[in-house]
Amino acid sequence: MSHKNTAPAQFITFEGGEGVGKSTNIEFCRRLLEQQGIDVIVTREPGGTEIAEIIRDELLKKPHNERMSDVAELLLVFAARAQHIEALVKPALERGCWVLCDRFTDSTIAYQGYGRGLKLETINQLKTIAQLGIEPDKTFLLDAPIDVGMGRAKARGPADRFEIEQLDFFSRVREGFLAIAKNSPQRVCVINAAQELSQVQIDLKSAIEQRVLEIQTVEIHAIDTQKLDAQKRKSEQQ
Repeated sequence: MSHKNTAPAQFITFEGGEGVGKSTNIEFCRRLLEQQGIDVIVTREPGGTEIAEIIRDELLKKPHNERMSDVAELLLVFAARAQHIEALVKPALERGCWVLCDRFTDSTIAYQGYGRGLKLETINQLKTIAQLGIEPDKTFLLDAPIDVGMGRAKARGPADRFEIEQLDFFSRVREGFLAIAKNSPQRVCVINAAQELSQVQIDLKSAIEQRVLEIQTVEIHAIDTQKLDAQKRKSEQQ
């Protein structure tokens, strides 16, 4: 019988441009965590629930009969996110599950902010409305040069509405992701996704195991503190 790990729930996001291997590596991390007895849910954005997936289909569909405005795109992204958080992410975290999510608000900042040129202030305002205070505990940014990522993306099949953008768009997107990583070094762990897959997964395995160890240490410290407080109260009552 497998041992159930009692590590507190974590919201882990995976970010990066096109063709960096997020889906493959999320599955690798899911298996790794499940081997340690951790309950895991894998999801994605936009999408992850019935309603959010309908929005995703419209966001990625090409071509539409009319051009989708950048603001409409941004609002649809956050509409899907609000539903996803309310219907899946928040309940899963409350049950004690680890949630592994393919993209979250960092992608919105990178794609709609840096890529489309929309104001980061506007994105942050929508974030406050949509996210119910939910933030990633840890983010793995899979980073690769644009030519490497786009070469892989083209090889996997027909392009979606984002993948047909010009290379300068993806250069701005990558710039956005790296700026986020620079500004949030404690949360964002950059993984060199241009490496062979085996090395990428060695790096991810090390980072995931370190994260599990960190939160288990915090949990043990909290339990020890509670025990000391209880002993102190008991001695004061005697």
